[in-house]
Amino acid sequence: MTKLILKFGPPLLGAGCLIMLSLLITNQPWSGALLNDPNLQTFKTLFLSLILETFPFILLGVLFSALLQVFVTDAIIQRFTPRNPVIGVLFGALLGLLFPLCECGMIPVVRRLIRKGMPAYIGIVYLIAGPVVNPIVFTSTYSAFRSAPIIAYSRIGLAFVIAVIIGLLFYRFMRANPLKEEHPTVFIHEGAGHYGSSSTPSAGRASWGSRLSATLGHAADEFFEMGKYLIFGAMLTAIIQTFIDKSVLTAVSDQPLFSYLFMMGFAFLLSLCSTSDAFIAASFNGIFGTGPLLAFLVFGPMIDLKNTMMMLSAFKLKIVAALIALTFALVLAGAWLMEAFL
Repeated sequence: MTKLILKFGPPLLGAGCLIMLSLLITNQPWSGALLNDPNLQTFKTLFLSLILETFPFILLGVLFSALLQVFVTDAIIQRFTPRNPVIGVLFGALLGLLFPLCECGMIPVVRRLIRKGMPAYIGIVYLIAGPVVNPIVFTSTYSAFRSAPIIAYSRIGLAFVIAVIIGLLFYRFMRANPLKEEHPTVFIHEGAGHYGSSSTPSAGRASWGSRLSATLGHAADEFFEMGKYLIFGAMLTAIIQTFIDKSVLTAVSDQPLFSYLFMMGFAFLLSLCSTSDAFIAASFNGIFGTGPLLAFLVFGPMIDLKNTMMMLSAFKLKIVAALIALTFALVLAGAWLMEAFL
């Protein structure tokens, strides 16, 4: 899938640009009607809003990743990473409190941390928990659900529990380096699931000018690598949103199981930023129950269309597939249980 996108994506985009340019040049009446079509206007608005909403977070992520590469040595990462697997999983699940990044900027950071020596299962826990278990997301969710603040607390709590379970499972069963790229030197901690690439330590005696140049170089490389997946995911998301009739929400809200599946699928396709999705979910309050709303709020930031495309660029396919399946099952069961007890 990824190879097909990379192979045929640029030609298709180029062909589309040529078609649009020819329509503008010929200035035919039907071309003007096409360009002013409401669906096309909706698509442009959604596509640009997704890009503009996501751009600052992925930029923050690649800059933070580049700073890790240049200024933080492998020894520092290994020194501060807990050796005990249970403590390590808890550490990864709470790391978002110190580094509150959106899911859009998490992947380059987690990939860099794993390459520099963080056990892979801890990085994956941070990848899953970080977009939800952080103060910015809690504040936005609390603001969106002022009449039902229990949803904000439930969202953070459910995400934390799910991330811990996934971390322990990956620690127990993951036996190989999850990163897609192969590197010449690999270190392995004692125990299962501790895989990461050992890069050469950053030059402690390098000048600040050379460090800055290296930081910008790493950031640019990762930005363009992640950016192509972000753009393609945002384009697909905008297409889907343009043609989904939201009136179907009322038709499925009365179906117990399907309402959960629908809201989780809706969150996946919408690919909203975790700092703003609570306000979208709040607009469904009263139509859907607490359980489907929690499923929307927890599953979307963990797994959505945009970050799935970017995860496929960083992690092996089987790791991404296992992560999606586990997250889906645990969010569905957890949201159902929380609705039953709330």
